[in-house]
Amino acid sequence: MTQFGISVVESLQGGLEIGAALVTPFLRSRRLRWGATPQEVELRHPGDDLVPNPKWVANHAISIRATQEQVWPWIAQIGQGRGGFYSYQELENLAGCGIQNTNRILHEHQSIRVGDPVRIHADTPPLTAAIVDRPTALVLYGAPAEGDEAVRLATSWAFLLREQPNGTTRLISRTRYDHRDGLRSRLMGGPWLLEPVAFVMERKMLRVIKCLVERDAQ
Repeated sequence: MTQFGISVVESLQGGLEIGAALVTPFLRSRRLRWGATPQEVELRHPGDDLVPNPKWVANHAISIRATQEQVWPWIAQIGQGRGGFYSYQELENLAGCGIQNTNRILHEHQSIRVGDPVRIHADTPPLTAAIVDRPTALVLYGAPAEGDEAVRLATSWAFLLREQPNGTTRLISRTRYDHRDGLRSRLMGGPWLLEPVAFVMERKMLRVIKCLVERDAQ
């Protein structure tokens, strides 16, 4: 099967997983901490103060058999027009994201700095790199445009690398969401729609990063 064919089949699987997550809100508490230990969920992490009073928080994590330095380059190049998001590319592009996932380290996208834009979608305002602490933390932040009262959604998305005594690295993704109480804001930023979609896409992302890093580490 061609790479395109594999991508389409994987995206169909991802679509089915999103559908299943949408109709199982009773599993949300489990999804919100997929892979994360109780300590990882409860600890304060870099970037938490960017969204100090979130309406809801997602913590996802995975163990990678590699050092922080080996994982970091894959995190540093995340973003639309950069390395992509290592997830279901065809699903992302159905929404017009314009994503091209890479399976290699892109040296031209390694020098991310505080203040740099990181796009999620080709046509929406980018997130901003608020914290860049190589090789332990990359925190992206997005806030509503000045004067935008229709939709108010503030988001911090932290990628945290914690090296373990056994030589592995924990990759923790923490996302914090705060939105207004209006219907449109709750629909766009609340957990009923955003959580199932984000969970399936992010779980795929973490698993692919693990595979790519461990492939190169070997």
